[in-house]
Amino acid sequence: MSEGKALTERPASVAVDGLEMSWDYWYRELHDGNCGYSLKIDRVLESTESDYQRIDVIENRTWGKLLVLYGSLMVAEHDQNAYNEMITHVPLFTHPSPKEVLIIGGGDCGALTEAVKHSEVERVTMCELDRKVVEVANRHLPHLATGVSSPKANLVFSDGKAYLEDNETKYDIIILDLSDPIGPAAELFQKSFHQLVYDRLNDDGILVAQSEAPFLHASAIRPMYANLRTIFPLVRMYTCSMPIYPSVLWSFAFCSKTHDPLRDFDRERWKAMASSIGTRYYNDEVHVAAFALPQFVRQLIDS
Repeated sequence: MSEGKALTERPASVAVDGLEMSWDYWYRELHDGNCGYSLKIDRVLESTESDYQRIDVIENRTWGKLLVLYGSLMVAEHDQNAYNEMITHVPLFTHPSPKEVLIIGGGDCGALTEAVKHSEVERVTMCELDRKVVEVANRHLPHLATGVSSPKANLVFSDGKAYLEDNETKYDIIILDLSDPIGPAAELFQKSFHQLVYDRLNDDGILVAQSEAPFLHASAIRPMYANLRTIFPLVRMYTCSMPIYPSVLWSFAFCSKTHDPLRDFDRERWKAMASSIGTRYYNDEVHVAAFALPQFVRQLIDS
């Protein structure tokens, strides 16, 4: 959805006898060539390519280390972990007994780390296509990957659709922690894949999927929610503030066979676990408030 182009450079000074040459490097990410986001790069920590995409790790004074995939910002050291907390804790504190969790995508391992914190969870399988993303992210953002060492964690490197087609396991919660619906992830935003996910959920299962920026990505969001509503009896959008993502307001699709994220939210379980989970963004009030949508967003997904 975005046209991220990693490095834009311009000279800040010229070499002079006895002084080091210094330069200004900037990261720029554009949407439709009309608007975007830029930040100063203090250091490029790693730049490589996998079989699937370009992977960069840059460092900025405000955001710390940032993971960039195919020229799009994915996660930052100092973004308050909002995305990972919201994509995991909202469904986990709604389902009454979330024992078996599947994450498709999630290469930075942040969602995995949040999910294994729940005492009710017995296993979290993370199915990620690109092994190199996991390796690079863990090397530079290790605080996101502490859950990898949990005995509950099960890492699988595979295409998410193929994994579900070949695997008959039923899950309480499936989380689609995918990059934008372009490139390797495009097929995982289609109705046929969402139907496959539905079939792999238990009778009271929950799907949560990242669903882009309502302000900028209406053309992708509208058909996605229309398709989901032909499959799941309950489909709700919720949002969070993600300051490094396009237009800041980011959305998630909450899709359930039975459980409602407001009616069935287990506030008492949250209160009992809040100190041990140690969130920086998510809490009980945020859980509820996240489902209060601006009018233009309501109209977008109801049209």
